[in-house]
Amino acid sequence: MALSDQLSRLSVRAKELEDRASEAKAKTKSDLEKQVKEARKSADAQGKALKKSAEEGKNKLSAWWSSVQLSWNEHLEAIRKHVDDKRATHDANAAQRRAESADDDAAFAIDFALAAMEEAEYAVLDADLAHMEADELAAAAKK
Repeated sequence: MALSDQLSRLSVRAKELEDRASEAKAKTKSDLEKQVKEARKSADAQGKALKKSAEEGKNKLSAWWSSVQLSWNEHLEAIRKHVDDKRATHDANAAQRRAESADDDAAFAIDFALAAMEEAEYAVLDADLAHMEADELAAAAKK
C-alpha cells in the first residue's frame, strides 16, 4: 500500500473515532460496555498486527521503531491491567476518581496519537525525499 494511501486510511479512521466518541454520550450503559469491549478487541488486534509487522520488518525498520513497538506493547499491558484492577472497585468516590483518571488517560492517548501522526508525516516526507535523492544519484551515475 502506498504511503499516501496509508495516510488516507489514517484520516478516515480518525473521523470514525471522532464520530463514535461523539455518539457515546447518547448510548445506554450496556451499549457503551459492548462498544468498549469491541474497541479493546480491535485495539488488541491492531497491536498484534503492529507487533507482527515489526517482527517481519525488523531487518528493514530502524532499531528505534522496533524499540517503540516493544515499549508500546508493554505500556498497553500495564494500562489495561490497571484499568481492569480499578474497574473492580465499587466505591462511588473511587469510581469518580477512575472516571477522571480515564479522562486523563484518554486525553493523553489522543495527544500521543497526534504526535504519532506528526511522526508519520515526517516519515512519509523523509521517505519521499530519500527516493528522490536515490533517483537523482542513479540518474547522475548513468551520465
